[in-house]
Amino acid sequence: MDHENARTSALKSLLWPLRLTRIGLVAERATRAFWPLWSVLLGVAALLFLGLHDYAAQTVIWTGAGLVAVLCATLAYWGARRFRWPDRAEAAARLDATLPGNPIRALADTQAIGATDAASVAVWHAHIVRMADRAARARPVRPDLRLAARDPFALRYVALTAFVAALLFGSVWRAASVTDSFTAGPGAAIAAGPAWEGWIEPPAHTNRPALYLNDIAADSFDVPVGSRIALRLYGQPGDVTVTETLSAPAPLAGSEGETDTATDTAADTPAPEPDAPDTDTAAPVTDSMARSFAVAQAGELTIDGQGGRSWQIGVIGDAAPRVALDGAVEIEASGQMSQPFTAQDDYGVQSGRARFDLALDALPRRYGLTAAPEPRAPITVDLPMPISGGRDDFRETLIEDFSKHPWAGLPVRLQLSVLDAAGQEGLSEPMQMRLPGRRFFDPLAASLIEMRRDLLWTRTNGRRAAQVIRAVTWRPDGIIRDASTYLQIKLVLSQLEFENDRPGGLAAEARDRIAEDLWEIASRIEEGDLADALERLRQARDKLAEAIRNGATEEEIADLMQDYRQALSEYMNQLAQQQQQNPDQSQQQADNMMEMTGDQLQQMLDQLQQLMEEGRTAEAQQLLEQLQQMMENMQVAQGQSGQGQQNPGQQAMDDLAQTLRDQQGLSDEAFRDLQEQFNPGEPGQQPGQQPGQQPGQQPGQGQGQQGQNQPGQGQQPGQPGQPGQPGQGDGTQPGAPSAESLAQRQNQLRQELNRQSQNLPGAGTEPGQAARRALDDAGDAMDRAERDLQNDDLAGAIDNQAQAMEALREGMRNLGEAMAEQQGQQQPGQQGQSMGQADPNGRRDPLGRESGTEGELGSNENLLQGEDVYRRARDLLDEIRRRSGDQERPEVELDYLRRLLDRF
Repeated sequence: MDHENARTSALKSLLWPLRLTRIGLVAERATRAFWPLWSVLLGVAALLFLGLHDYAAQTVIWTGAGLVAVLCATLAYWGARRFRWPDRAEAAARLDATLPGNPIRALADTQAIGATDAASVAVWHAHIVRMADRAARARPVRPDLRLAARDPFALRYVALTAFVAALLFGSVWRAASVTDSFTAGPGAAIAAGPAWEGWIEPPAHTNRPALYLNDIAADSFDVPVGSRIALRLYGQPGDVTVTETLSAPAPLAGSEGETDTATDTAADTPAPEPDAPDTDTAAPVTDSMARSFAVAQAGELTIDGQGGRSWQIGVIGDAAPRVALDGAVEIEASGQMSQPFTAQDDYGVQSGRARFDLALDALPRRYGLTAAPEPRAPITVDLPMPISGGRDDFRETLIEDFSKHPWAGLPVRLQLSVLDAAGQEGLSEPMQMRLPGRRFFDPLAASLIEMRRDLLWTRTNGRRAAQVIRAVTWRPDGIIRDASTYLQIKLVLSQLEFENDRPGGLAAEARDRIAEDLWEIASRIEEGDLADALERLRQARDKLAEAIRNGATEEEIADLMQDYRQALSEYMNQLAQQQQQNPDQSQQQADNMMEMTGDQLQQMLDQLQQLMEEGRTAEAQQLLEQLQQMMENMQVAQGQSGQGQQNPGQQAMDDLAQTLRDQQGLSDEAFRDLQEQFNPGEPGQQPGQQPGQQPGQQPGQGQGQQGQNQPGQGQQPGQPGQPGQPGQGDGTQPGAPSAESLAQRQNQLRQELNRQSQNLPGAGTEPGQAARRALDDAGDAMDRAERDLQNDDLAGAIDNQAQAMEALREGMRNLGEAMAEQQGQQQPGQQGQSMGQADPNGRRDPLGRESGTEGELGSNENLLQGEDVYRRARDLLDEIRRRSGDQERPEVELDYLRRLLDRF
C-alpha cells in the first residue's frame, strides 16, 4: 500500500536525524552538568603550565593538591547525579517538536474509529502520506549549550582565558616538574634547572639557522664545516663532562702528528663565556663554565652527566669556487673587448679578478720590441658580479677597453680567479690571446701609435722613435694632409728629441706625456675632423680600403662602412647647398658633370657592402675607387636640374603641412562617420552631410564659403578624398568611406610621414632632434589610429588622430626653429632676413601679410624681436586653439580660426 511504503520510507530517513539529535542531547546535558568540573581543571592546568608551583612552598602545594582533588571529586559527583542519559523517545520528541503537526508521533498512531468506512480510511491514508512527507524533511536539532543562566559570572571563560595564556607564554613540560615539588623543598626546582646547554652556529655565508643542542632529538646530523659549537655547563665541578672529536686535532708534545681526544670537564678553567640565545629556564646559575670550538671534521660530541647526550656529527664540505671562460672574446671597432665567463660556488661567489700577463715567449721580438721591456705589473681588473639574483651559478661578461695600454695588440695570457666567503680561490684555465685594442687603419696614425708603443715598452727606444717620426715628417706631401696635424707632430718630435738629449735620458713623466700626445694626434687623424666634406669622404674611403686589405673583422668593416655612408651623405648635402647658393654656376657646369640620383647611389653602396660580406675584396676595392671618382665629378640631381630647386627645409615644411592637412581631412571623415552612427541623417540628406548643410556643399564648409578652396578640403595633391587617391572607390559618396578604407588611408599617411622623417634638416641641433621626436610620436599615434579604424573604434581613432595632429604641429614648430638656427649660423646677423623674405608668388596670409619663403610669416617690418620670438609664437598658437574650441563664437570666426590652424 502507498501509505505503508511512505511510512516505512519516512522512518528510515529519520534514522540519522534521531541519532544526531540524541548526541546533541548528550552534549547539552554533559555541558550543563560538568561545566564547573572542566573549568576547575582548566584553571589548575594553567597554573601548572606557567610554573607557579615552582615558587610555592611544599606545604602550600600539598594543601592545594588536596583541595583540588576534593573539589574535583565533589563536582564530578554533583555532575554525575545531574546527568541523565537521553533515550530514543526523548530524541524523537525533541525532533518531532521542531516539525509542524508532530509527524513522527502521527506515524506511530493507528486509526481508532472509522476503520470500516472506506472514505474515512482514505482520509487516514492521505494523512499518513502527508505526515511521512513532513517527517522525511526532518533535520537534526542543534543542542543548547548556553550556560549564561547557570554561570552568571562567566567563570568558565576566565578559566579558558588563563589556559590559553599559559599555552602561549608557558610550557606544557613544566607541569611534569610538579612531582619534584612533593619531594623537594621550596625553590629546589629553581636551583635544579638544566645541567648544560649548547648551540651550533653555522658560518654566516651559509645562511643556515643556529641549532639549540638541547632541542635536537636525532642522534646524528650534519653541519657545515667551520660551524662553531658553544657549550655552557652548570652545577658543581665534575658533574658534567664534555668529550668531542670535532675540532682540529692538536699535536702532542714530543710526538708530532699524533692526536688525542679533547675532553673538557666542569673542573677546567672557565673560558670566556660566548654569546648564546636566552633559554626558557629561570634557574639561577651557581657556577658556569663555557667551551667553544669550531667543527673541522666529522666526529662525536658526548655530554656525560645529568641529562647527558651523545651525537654523531657529520661535516658538510665547502667546495672551492669554479670559473671558466665561456666563448671567444668579442672585439668592437673602438677596441672595447667583451669576454663572457661562468662562475659557480655552493654558497655563492664573493668576488673575482681577471689577470693579463705579457706572453714574452709568444712575442715576435723585432723593431722596437727587440730591447728588454721595462718592468710593468700585470693587468688586473675586477670581474663583474650579478647585482640581483644568486651568485651560486651565473654568467657574466667582462667588458674593458685596453686600447691605451702599452700591451695593446701584444700576446698576453688571460686567467680569471674567483673567491668565496671562506677565502677559497678558483682559477680558470689560462688562455693566450692578443690584448684587444683599437685598430688604426690610417698609415700615419698607425705609425704614430707604433712609436707610442715602443716608447712605453722601454725608454731606450726614445731615439729610435724620434728618428722614425722625423722620417715621416721629412716629406709630408701625400702623407700628412692637414697643416695643423703636421705642426702638432713636429712639436711632439721636438719635445721628444729635447728629452732624449737631457742628462739621464728620457724621464718617465716626459715619456708618458709624449705618449698621450701621440695618442691624441693619431686618434684625430683616424677619426678625421676636417671641415671639407670631400676630404672627409676621402679619409673614410681610405680607412675602408685599408680595412679591406688588412682583413678586418666584420664589425670593424660595418662601422667603417657606416662612417663612409655618413661622409658621403654630408658631401652630397653640401654639394646640394652649393648648387642652391650658386644656381647659375651650377647650371653652367651641369653639362660636363655626371648626374646621379639618390636611388642609383644607394644601389652602388648596397652592392659594395654585399661584395665585402662575400669576401670579394678585389671587386669591392675597384667599386670603391669608381664610386670615389664619381663623387668628385658628380652633380646630385634633386628635383629638376639646376633651376627651380626648392630649399630642403622649405620642402620638408611643405610636405609636413600637406600631411597635416591630409590627417585633418581624414579625422573629419571619421568624425562624420561617428555622427552618422548616433544621429542618422534626415530624409533626403546625403550621407556624410552635416545637419543644416546645403546639398552639394562640401563637409566643413560654412554658409558663405561654398565653392571656395579651403585648406584641408582636398584641394592639394595627394590629399585624401581626391580622385585617384587611396580610399576613394567608384561610386562612394564623399564623406562616407568605409572603416576599412579609412584604415588603409591612415596606413598610407603614416608611411608617408615615415618617409618625410628620414630627410629632415637640422640634424645635430636640439630643435632638430625635438622635431624628430615629435614626428615619431605622430607616427605612433597614426599607428594606433589605424588599429582603431580596423576595429571600427571611431572614437578611439579620432582621439589618436588628434594626438597625431598635435605632434605634427609641434614637429613643424621645432623644425622651423632648427631652420632658423641653421640660417643664423650660416649667415650671422641676418636671422630675420629669411623670415621676412616675401613669397615670389605674392601669397598673403588671412591678415594680408606676405608669406615667407621658409614657411614662416613675413612682413615689411619685424613684428617680433628678441629671444622670446618662438615663445610668443607658441603662445599665439595656443590662444588660437583655445578660441577655436569655443563653440559659442560666431561661425565665421570659427571658420577663420580653423583655416589658421590648418595653415600653421
